[in-house]
Amino acid sequence: MALPDCIYILGALLVGQSGWFGQSGDLGRGWAVPCATDIAFSYLVARLVFGSGHPAIAFLLLLAIADDAAGLIILAVAYPQHEIHIMWLALALVAVAVVLLMRKLQLHSFWWYLLVPGVLSWLSFHWTGIHAALGLVPIIPFLPHAHTDLGIYARKELQRHDTLSEFEHWWKRPVEIILGLFGLANAGVMFGNVGLPTVLILLGLLVGKPLGITLFTWIAARFFKLEVPGGMSYRHVFTVGTIAGIGFTVALFMSDAAFPAGQFPAQLRDAVKMGALASLLAAVLALFVARALGIKPQRDAEKKRT
Repeated sequence: MALPDCIYILGALLVGQSGWFGQSGDLGRGWAVPCATDIAFSYLVARLVFGSGHPAIAFLLLLAIADDAAGLIILAVAYPQHEIHIMWLALALVAVAVVLLMRKLQLHSFWWYLLVPGVLSWLSFHWTGIHAALGLVPIIPFLPHAHTDLGIYARKELQRHDTLSEFEHWWKRPVEIILGLFGLANAGVMFGNVGLPTVLILLGLLVGKPLGITLFTWIAARFFKLEVPGGMSYRHVFTVGTIAGIGFTVALFMSDAAFPAGQFPAQLRDAVKMGALASLLAAVLALFVARALGIKPQRDAEKKRT
């Protein structure tokens, strides 16, 4: 996330007061937009590039999930909706206490946790001034859950019936539909409003993501003695980084938080959103990168060996 953000910030600083919108401060508010990775779209592209069973897919998903988790923190800290009233965070602590009590009473249905402590936690964030989209974050870790991990996106996870798993299974389809509608509703921009923010966001996502992921993977291996997953080389790491450049829905969400409607020029907002939309070009770029680096879907390689 660091390199895409640095590219955007450096570009905004270089523009200064001579920027297209005349206010470098406004332009600089979008620094968090290119840190986003759309998990759903990147996962689909990764399956197309690497095949269904390649370890690069799990590597990408781990990066994307960590990316979005850090994005939530940025959203809460850097883009509060209103003036911060810390005292209301005490209500989130009450919500956590209610969750623990419900666990003690062995309540299983996730609806109890959603409708009572979930609502309390959401109200806490809303009244505090932190983006209410983060409202369920405090209670999720305390829901009754399995104590073993079968692996990211493992099919056997679908057979689990603990509270947290049932919560995830029930909401999976509604959330996908809601995210799709969110993308359609928030992507409406004038295509003529391509501008400097569009370029900076695309540079952050299409250049910063692959270079940043590759660089920090190398640093982790070289200085912290961590290992690149078996079956992967730096060709795969760079390709994963290219795929991670798809920001789309998450980047649109961040752009709305950074540039609320009515507070910033429509041209600036549209230019930022155009960068988020155009990040889908990372999917096409990833196909070319994979081909140039000799990466083929794993299923094709297996067919050739047999």
